[in-house]
Amino acid sequence: MTTHGVNGGNEHDSDDPRRERRRRPTRRTSRSNSNPGWKYCHPLVEGDTNTIVCNFCGKITKGGITKAKQHLIGKSGNVAACKKTPPNVVEELKEYMATKKKNAINRRKMEMLRQMNIRESMDKNEVLKVHQHIARFWYQAGLSFNLIKLKSFENMVAAIGQYGSHLPIPSYHDIRVPLLKKEVEYTENLMKGHREQWVKYGCTIMSDAWTDRKQRCIINFLINSQAGSMFLKSVDGSDFVKTGEKLFELLDAIVVEVGEENVVQVVTDNGSNYVLAGKLLEEKRKHIYWTPCAAHCIDLMLEDIGKLPLIRKTIRRAINLVGFIYAHSSTLSLLRNFTNKRELVRHAITRFATSYLTLERLHKEKANIRKMFTSDEWTLNKLSKEPKGKEATKVVLMPSFWNSVVYTLKVMAPLVKVLRLVDGKKKPAMGYIYEAMDKAKETIIKSFNNNESKYKDVFAIIDKRWNCQLHRPLHAAAHFLNPEFFYDNTDLEANVWIHSKKRNRLEHKRLHDLVFVKYNQQLKQRYNARDEIDPIFLNDIDVCNEWLVREMDQDDDNDAGNDLVFEDDDALNWATVYQASGVGECRMYTRRKKQKTTSVVAAQTSKKQAMVVGSSSRKQKAVQENDEDLDFEENIDLESEEEEIMVNFEASDGEEGEGDAPLPYDNNEDDYVGIGEND
Repeated sequence: MTTHGVNGGNEHDSDDPRRERRRRPTRRTSRSNSNPGWKYCHPLVEGDTNTIVCNFCGKITKGGITKAKQHLIGKSGNVAACKKTPPNVVEELKEYMATKKKNAINRRKMEMLRQMNIRESMDKNEVLKVHQHIARFWYQAGLSFNLIKLKSFENMVAAIGQYGSHLPIPSYHDIRVPLLKKEVEYTENLMKGHREQWVKYGCTIMSDAWTDRKQRCIINFLINSQAGSMFLKSVDGSDFVKTGEKLFELLDAIVVEVGEENVVQVVTDNGSNYVLAGKLLEEKRKHIYWTPCAAHCIDLMLEDIGKLPLIRKTIRRAINLVGFIYAHSSTLSLLRNFTNKRELVRHAITRFATSYLTLERLHKEKANIRKMFTSDEWTLNKLSKEPKGKEATKVVLMPSFWNSVVYTLKVMAPLVKVLRLVDGKKKPAMGYIYEAMDKAKETIIKSFNNNESKYKDVFAIIDKRWNCQLHRPLHAAAHFLNPEFFYDNTDLEANVWIHSKKRNRLEHKRLHDLVFVKYNQQLKQRYNARDEIDPIFLNDIDVCNEWLVREMDQDDDNDAGNDLVFEDDDALNWATVYQASGVGECRMYTRRKKQKTTSVVAAQTSKKQAMVVGSSSRKQKAVQENDEDLDFEENIDLESEEEEIMVNFEASDGEEGEGDAPLPYDNNEDDYVGIGEND
């Protein structure tokens, strides 16, 4: 017995012309060949693709292969389902139909995009015209070019385009009242996830105080949790910061607003009034910890280290040198020619971190700066003949200055790395402070080859600050809580603008709403856009010091003087150039040796008021034995001087303007003891 078709049959089936016709292969188009529905059904009449017969149940459907496939898979609608279709056939057809639908959608999108591109190519002039209007608004408003990258700007342009050319412009009242209220509601909805995290895991209250142009103390309060940082409110704290008791009242009110049961710790800076307020808060709220700001503590470490005589002198010389270069257009232009337009001043999150980064850039550009001050262009410059220019040349060619720069960098680099860690905005760092500080101290020890005399004073400063401010029980449990330890808002420039813009008539409530919207939306954007690189990678804590360790691990203490002037000439080094220039710095100086040297030279010369050093054609003033010489400070306040010079970097454009940073000529250079020269 022979079986025909899917339904089977008997010997008489072969005489049925209808079944014979079913068995014959049909001619199909290329499109039909790719459609799996034709494997399980066939046309009733060859060539008629509208009337289809099911191979499983023999049902005849009209409506083409699509209606037949709906019959096969049992899709509800205008056609009865086939009860004999195997499950594997149903799955095959469903998958094919879903893929076909997706491809159709993609084709429509591509077609729309193609038409859009055609229209854009035809309307290039119109597009350019619109762009010019946007640019004109940008320039007149004085907006930063980076704002063009904001997603909200892209959404705004798209919304305007969808509405059309007759969009009414929002009024002054609309933008400052009803629309602002709606945006506050929108931002509140964004922050709902934060408040849920507070209840579930707890949170940290962080205060960030700063002074505006009107000398008001503005305190920003932020709440940090596993969902990120959220701006809560901004308070004029001018009356609160006067005493610790008033500050306690303010902090306690913030705790109540957030919910006492949600707060794990409160973070403030290390001022005495905040310390008292923190203790009072801990006494009243037994389960809440007060924690001093880690970034502020480490910055105070750097500040104290910067007061060490050698480092203070190095920073002062560097400030004067950089200030002199930036105070004159000719020297600044010459510097940029030799450094390939790289700047010397690098701004950082704190003043002392800025000092470190600027010293680091100075050292990296050491060769170019030396070439600049020994070039024909500098020799022909009239400033090179003036006292300030001579002093700048003297400092640049001084080997001990560069040695002391390296010493300062080796001390400060690991601490700046920790400062970046705790001041990070992407990942809570409290649980890493202990290990980070240990690695920082290990790096300093390694940098000086375990020579304790070189870092003993530095470690005393670090330990003093650490024991009284950062050595706290909460740090030990930080990895369980994982809150953000500190947040600095220096990047949120709009916040500063709102507080300090002249003629700003916003009342406090609207001011708070503006800051709330701006702060939280930017914090949310930053949290969502955090990169894949782990910002807390403690093994990397001494990376910025590797080039220093490699250079200073040599046995030669005066390596800055041994640098070759020309790479292909090992007979000429910068120590020789410095000595030949007639400046006259001795390589190793103590007061005992200097007294001996002075007496010998004085006995051999007929001129009692001068001694010859280096080149015989040049004469310098005699070394004066004065106890004040060792200070080399000349009653200069480093802090005020540095701030003034940093301002003058931007303010001075002329050759001889008021912003010239003074370089006091030091006739007592011989009192200076270079790094490693007297070990």
